[in-house]
Amino acid sequence: MTLISLIAVGGAGFLGAILRFYTAEKLNKHSQFPYGTLAVNTIGSFLLGIISGIYIEGIYLLILGTGFLGALTTFSTLNVELIKLNADRSKRQIYFIATYVGGVLVAFIGYLLGSLF
Repeated sequence: MTLISLIAVGGAGFLGAILRFYTAEKLNKHSQFPYGTLAVNTIGSFLLGIISGIYIEGIYLLILGTGFLGALTTFSTLNVELIKLNADRSKRQIYFIATYVGGVLVAFIGYLLGSLF
C-alpha cells in the first residue's frame, strides 16, 4: 500500500460520502421511508457489478470500488434504518427485501453488462 493509494481511496471516499449524504438528505427529507439510502445502495451495487464485470484492477479499482463506491454505499446506515422501521413491519420488510435482493440482482445485472465490454 502506497501513500498515493491511500490518498486516492480517501479522496474518492470523500466524494462518495458527500454524494451519499446529499442523496439521503434530499430523498429522505419528506418521507419516513429511507429512499435515499436504498437508492445509493442499489446504484452502488449496480456500479460495483459493472466494475467487476469489466475487470477493473489496480489503482482504478481502489479509487472506484473501495473509495467512491465503498463510501457511497453504507451497510451501517441500512441497519440503523431497519431498526427505525421496526414499528412499521411492512415498510421494514419492503426495505429489507429491496435492499438485499435488489442489491444482489442489480449487481448481477451490472456484472453481466460490464462483462460485455
